[in-house]
Amino acid sequence: MIREMTAQDVPAFLPTFHAVVDDGETYAYPQGLDEDAVRGLWLEQPPGRTVVAVDDDGTLLGSAKMGPNRPGRGSHVGTASFMVAEAARGRGVGRALAAEVLAWHRREGYAGIQFNAVVETNTAAVRLWQDLGFEVLTTVPGAFQSRRHGRVGLHVMYLPLG
Repeated sequence: MIREMTAQDVPAFLPTFHAVVDDGETYAYPQGLDEDAVRGLWLEQPPGRTVVAVDDDGTLLGSAKMGPNRPGRGSHVGTASFMVAEAARGRGVGRALAAEVLAWHRREGYAGIQFNAVVETNTAAVRLWQDLGFEVLTTVPGAFQSRRHGRVGLHVMYLPLG
C-alpha cells in the first residue's frame, strides 16, 4: 500500500534513510543526520508530496518524495527521489513507488520529470527508469564519490509527460 508520509513515519523511515546514505552508492546526503534533519530533507511541503510504501502489517518498505524540480519558471517540470529498505528490494516496491510518482505528476499537470543525479553505477535504478521511458540526457563525469567505485558519473534523466 502507498500512502502519504507523515511526520510520525519519520522514525520508522530513519533506518532506511541511514542505510541508503551510509552505503555511499546513491545519495550525496551527509551521514549521521538526526531525525529533525531527515524530516526537513525528506518530508516535502506543498506543492510537493512524500509517500511511503508499507506492507500489510504496516512495516515501512520505502518512500518517495516528489515535486517541482525548480521554482518559478521551472516548476512545470517535476522531480523525485526514492529510497527502498534493503529487505524490501527485489519485491517491486521501487516500481510501485515509481508508478505512484508518475501518476501524481500527470495528475498535477507536469510537462515532464527530470532526475538531476542518478548515479551511473546504480544499475537497478537506471534500468527501472529506462524501462519506464526515461532517457539519459547527459552524464556529468566523476560527479559522485561512490564508496565502492570511486568517482563515477551522474546521469541527468528525463521523461516527457505532455
